Amino acid sequence: MNNQIPNVTLNNGVKIPQLGLGVFLVKDANELKQSIKWALAADYRHIDTAMIYENETAVGEAIKESNLDRKDLFITSKLWNSDHGYEETKAAFNASLKRLGVDYLDMYLIHWPSPNYIESWKAMEELYHAGKIRAIGVSNFQIHHLEDLMAHTDVVPVVNQIETHPYFQQKGLHDFMAKHNIAHEAWGPLGQGKGNVLNDPTLTELAKKHTKSTAQIILRWHVQRDEIVIPKSIHENRIQQNRDIFDFSLSDEEMAKIAAIDKNQRGSRSPDDTEWLEKTAKK
Repeated sequence: MNNQIPNVTLNNGVKIPQLGLGVFLVKDANELKQSIKWALAADYRHIDTAMIYENETAVGEAIKESNLDRKDLFITSKLWNSDHGYEETKAAFNASLKRLGVDYLDMYLIHWPSPNYIESWKAMEELYHAGKIRAIGVSNFQIHHLEDLMAHTDVVPVVNQIETHPYFQQKGLHDFMAKHNIAHEAWGPLGQGKGNVLNDPTLTELAKKHTKSTAQIILRWHVQRDEIVIPKSIHENRIQQNRDIFDFSLSDEEMAKIAAIDKNQRGSRSPDDTEWLEKTAKK
């Protein structure tokens, strides 16, 4: 079996590597740059950051130091809640470009469905049509947010980046997105250390059977659900291990076993927490 990282073709024809490196909570610039260096050495070409992570500058420095051709990299960043609005979105986008030291983004996402996301999306559509962003999408949107967005705008999101792991499989949202050709991108794909998913007996049994780690079994499950995954790590061996998931496959029976352990157990904030969304939207 080919062990190369495959691409997923988004609904606008842009190709995104199915596996990327997430950099959430990595604040130390040297630690971040080292993890990106290891990831690039392991053939990762997709890096996912956000304004609120406070590490776009370090990501940009790591990209520059890599000496890789910009067109060979796929860089995602995200619009924070307090930057929603038409003009505000354009200003926030340009600030992200400057911090990253690039002149376009491969993908830009609305981070959360906080107030005024439709105006933000209209600004992003304009930036997209101007060639400043190759693909635009959303993150943490529920079905009703996606329906609202699509009813009032012209460009269908290419992805919805949502919390997804074996204990929170998002089956209804997953099916809705597949129906509307919106790619499912999983954040926290290994459960973020919450809920003890890495010690689940079904998953550890499959890991033993395939002589893989439990994390590799989980990431392979995501991939076979046609999801894009962005596991975070600052450890060289885990970055490599997370990448080595394309040389084996899970059977339909094994996929069904993992489907059966879903607990609908969200480990992070709900996108329907309107009080928090409104609070974080304030300047």
